[in-house]
Amino acid sequence: MESTARASAPIFTNQKLVRLIIPLVIEQLLLMTVGMADTMMVTTAGEAVVSGVSLVDNINILIINIFSALSTGGAVVVAQYLGRKEPENARSAAKQLLYVALIVSLFLMGAALLFRQHILRLLFGDISQAVMDSALIYFLLTAAAYPFIAVYNAGAALFRAMGNSKVSMVNSLIVNIINIAVNAVLIYGFGMGSAGAGVGTLVSRIAAAAIIGVMITRPSLQVYVEDLFRPNLQWKTVKSILGIGIPAGVENGMFQIGKLLVLRLVTSFDIGVDLAVNGSAVAANAISNSVAGFINVPGQAVGLSMVTVIGQCMGAGDHEQAVSYTKKLMKATYLSLGVSCLCLFLAAPVLVPMFNLTPATAAMAVQVLRWCAVFTAIFWPMSFTLPNALRAAGDAKFTMVVSMLSMWICRIGLSYFLGPAWGMGMGLLGVWIAMFCDWVVRFSVFLPRFLRGKWKEHQVI
Repeated sequence: MESTARASAPIFTNQKLVRLIIPLVIEQLLLMTVGMADTMMVTTAGEAVVSGVSLVDNINILIINIFSALSTGGAVVVAQYLGRKEPENARSAAKQLLYVALIVSLFLMGAALLFRQHILRLLFGDISQAVMDSALIYFLLTAAAYPFIAVYNAGAALFRAMGNSKVSMVNSLIVNIINIAVNAVLIYGFGMGSAGAGVGTLVSRIAAAAIIGVMITRPSLQVYVEDLFRPNLQWKTVKSILGIGIPAGVENGMFQIGKLLVLRLVTSFDIGVDLAVNGSAVAANAISNSVAGFINVPGQAVGLSMVTVIGQCMGAGDHEQAVSYTKKLMKATYLSLGVSCLCLFLAAPVLVPMFNLTPATAAMAVQVLRWCAVFTAIFWPMSFTLPNALRAAGDAKFTMVVSMLSMWICRIGLSYFLGPAWGMGMGLLGVWIAMFCDWVVRFSVFLPRFLRGKWKEHQVI
């Protein structure tokens, strides 16, 4: 009788789900424009500056993914305490998350500042001195922003754990406005190039961290942080956060490294090729990734909401609602991605020429995007949205192992087999087919894992 009564009282109404997800969609769109704004606005400073900024952005994405993973670990713990109706423990966990995020970010900032030239040489080889100079300046300034990015991500995750995603959405808007405004003054007005872009990023990140840092200390919140400057590390709670955060961080980090390895392969396709006749694989890949990133936004937003919804259900011990909400949110993901993928499939031949590509490059991009639309609509939600439900229940190590094996064997291994001329010679399409195979493997493992229910056996708190 008790479980029936509990199941009959929904933890999240449809209205609360909409209020949680819609701001997340807007936030994800806004976050995608921060790095893009830096790259687009420095185009007036020359190709060396653009290249330097773009190279460092690849590293920064990796670092931000690590912070996001740690924040996810904290959000799961906080959400489960809220589901269990233990707000004091939730507040304590929130404080521990901020400590962990700050410690990790300070370590990464120190490593980046001390070894930034060595890191750039290791990852990108012998780049020209002009590109290196721009990259070093931009890396210096953006690395100084790591602690502020970490604080912002932790604060945003805490608000999402409470079911409030509007705060992080507004903060993302503020970040974009400040970043673009400072960039415009320093790049266009003072001709500071990569330094102007770096200062814009640093100032905007400081502002975002300050705003969300002040907001998370308000006692009127369900979860707030008090006495932040009185260190009180609780290792049991830290261990719970890292139990989710470390596997997610390793998974995200390896995923980004894998993308860099594949990108290096794609660049080799253009060596010694008549680009006017055969098209540029690098350009087609860049455009296709940008467009595909936008159509995945609804799925990413629902994935973030999974941490809050499923986390609270598991904390309340209500496995039935955890399963029910997962199915409901997955249906919403398939519906939204189905519509956007159909539009992409039909509109690709009209959309791609807007990027002023050569006919051969445009044809390559259209081909890749149409394949992407089909596979995204079928396999992407189960591969990337569903695993967040498993992580919210504490099943993070399983998702890490599956994701890493699938990525290295399929996305990287098959890319080097299908793409190059010494392999199957499929070029860029072969690289993307390897990625689709990665999705199929994840789909075929994560869905049975969810249906069998083994993920319900984990205990986070």
